[in-house]
Amino acid sequence: MTNPEATLTDLEATAAIARDLIRIDTTNWGEGKSRGETEAAHYVEAKLRALGLEPQLFESDPDRMSVVARVPGRNRDKPALVVHGHLDVVPADPANWSVDPFGGEVKDGMLWGRGAVDMKNMDAMMLTSLGDVIEQHGAPERDLVIAYFADEEAGGVLGAHHVVTHHPEVFEGATAAISEVGGYSVTLGDRRAYLLQTGEKALLWITLTATGTAAHGSHVIRDNAVTKLARAVARIGSEEWPVRLSATTEAMVREIAGFLGVDPETTGPDEVALATGSASRFIHAALHTTTNPTQLRAGYKHNVIPDQAEALVDIRCLPGDEDAVLARVRELAGDDVTITMTHQDVGLEQDFGGPLVDAVRDVLDRHDPGAPVLPYLLSGGTDNKALSTLGIAGYGFVPLQLPAGVDFPAMFHGVDERVPLASLAFGRRVLGDLLATY
Repeated sequence: MTNPEATLTDLEATAAIARDLIRIDTTNWGEGKSRGETEAAHYVEAKLRALGLEPQLFESDPDRMSVVARVPGRNRDKPALVVHGHLDVVPADPANWSVDPFGGEVKDGMLWGRGAVDMKNMDAMMLTSLGDVIEQHGAPERDLVIAYFADEEAGGVLGAHHVVTHHPEVFEGATAAISEVGGYSVTLGDRRAYLLQTGEKALLWITLTATGTAAHGSHVIRDNAVTKLARAVARIGSEEWPVRLSATTEAMVREIAGFLGVDPETTGPDEVALATGSASRFIHAALHTTTNPTQLRAGYKHNVIPDQAEALVDIRCLPGDEDAVLARVRELAGDDVTITMTHQDVGLEQDFGGPLVDAVRDVLDRHDPGAPVLPYLLSGGTDNKALSTLGIAGYGFVPLQLPAGVDFPAMFHGVDERVPLASLAFGRRVLGDLLATY
């Protein structure tokens, strides 16, 4: 077990690496437009080589680079564990931020910047915790596959999916994986618990297209592509999707209700989810299909009616619901609008049990005694989707002990993204303990 008290050096090492990575702008706008991950990939490659490892670089397209390194374990008969992060980030408009989103500023006991929680914090924790394990134990308990992927924010086509498809041998012997959007603490009432991500929704990115008659903006045009599209977008975006429970979300509601001391039979799933406070951003969304319009494209001049208009819609639903949800979306879109699938990926559900889950429970109890671990299904998605095609069971575990009142889910893709420095130090200790003992 590692030292339960973080030293100043512990705090600075993880925060410094995360700060360095934030300062490398790896913005990914999607649809092939990106600043690229190459500089960040070479940065982590150098850190991994300094630990005595031999990382491999995989470039799917120019400047779209992933890094993978294998760490031999003390017990090589055990299945390998994949520990992965992604190097790209979503865009940030500096005009909306109180700090430079790519400045890596440290203030108020926090590290600020795009990627501070999604997910250059974990990228840094992977390096420092692995360094601790090698220094203190010589090697982790089992083989580790340490991976830094490109392109996660655009579905991983040029990152995790590329590596899995073209270089599956680097994951040989791996049966489980840990990555983002789980392992963080929530405070419910005056008690702290940790959410372990054991599932994630299926992903459907679609494009709506309406066509009409091009004309002067002053004419009477009933066959207006923008009007047709607007009606469809309003219907799809306003749809009230009912509560839909799976094995994972049933367990999530039951465990959270038990922690809150309420009866899940008499308190509805929505009420249980909303009682989790800021965590409900993720938890409540896990109970419903979501169909959110995210972009509109039409026209090129104020006084020209365009003959085509497009909208992008981000759909997330439970695994297995994809066909039914798409059928309903087609009904809502209407006959005047066509639907094109831009990107689709699987949903995942893992058991809330087994050796890895037990190990997570044990390690968190060593570092935060008495705080329970609760399962939850992520409303978004991760690169665990790509790894699942190799039979690797993915979990979300980035251990962060967060102060009460921090709206952590709002940090993901949000303005003024930031993470407490003390949380980074906690994560380093917990992750290192897990890698040394599991």
